[in-house]
Formats: sequence, structure tokens, C-alpha cells
Amino acid sequence: MNNTPKQMTHTIYLTEKDYERLHSLVQVHRLENNRLAVEALGRGLKRAKVVPSEEIPEDVVTMNSLIRLKEMSSLTEMELSVVYPKDADLNQRKISVLAPVGTAILGCRVGDEVEWPTPKGARTYKVMDIIYQPEAAGDVYL
Repeated sequence: MNNTPKQMTHTIYLTEKDYERLHSLVQVHRLENNRLAVEALGRGLKRAKVVPSEEIPEDVVTMNSLIRLKEMSSLTEMELSVVYPKDADLNQRKISVLAPVGTAILGCRVGDEVEWPTPKGARTYKVMDIIYQPEAAGDVYL
């Protein structure tokens, strides 16, 4: 099974700060056992449009954003935050950026769809809403 998430032909956006931190994360984790996840994130970084934090659109998923996703076949909705690996906690719905879903939704805009593999086959999710985005809330130092 291919464990690489697929973003549906759209531009992803990253803040300069997130880009720098994530680039460092890729470099540090490149030699560890989760190589596929790191490679997927590295590919995303290469194609991202990088902008200053104060210029990131409010409808873009950034690091530490709380978002609402809809699984398109069952129409099930969920809320989750994309965080750095050290902050990941499934009980608090904090998903690592190195997890397939974290990599897939980072940089997406409200309305974008992403596809990623699950044990039951590929699933398509739509970014329905951004409940909290640090940059829009003025929390640019998270």
C-alpha cells in the first residue's frame, strides 16, 4: 500500500516560520525509521508557496491550526490540530505533521480536498472550516 497522502491539485501555503521549522524537522528526521512520512513532508515543502506570517490567508491550515474535516464517502466530520511531533496527542486530537493526515492537510485552504491511505483504502477528506488559526488570532509565535 502506498502511504503517501495525495493533495488534489491545489497550491499549499506555508508561513516563513513554519517552513523554516518544518525544513529543519525534515533534516533531523530524514535518517530515522519514518522515512516515507518525512519524504512526503519534504515534497510538500518543495511545492509550497511561502509567505510571511502576517500575509497568510485566514482560510489556510497552518501549524497548530484547529480544523474541521469531512470524510467525503461517509460525510463524517472531525476536528483536529496539526502539530509538531513532540506535541502530538491523539486523545487531544493533536495530529503530528508527520502523520499522513497532517502532511496532507498542512497548507490547504477551506474547501480543498485531500486523499490519504487508510487500512480500509484511500479516503478523501475536505477541509470544511478553520476554527482556530494562530496567525489570524495574532498568535504568530506558536
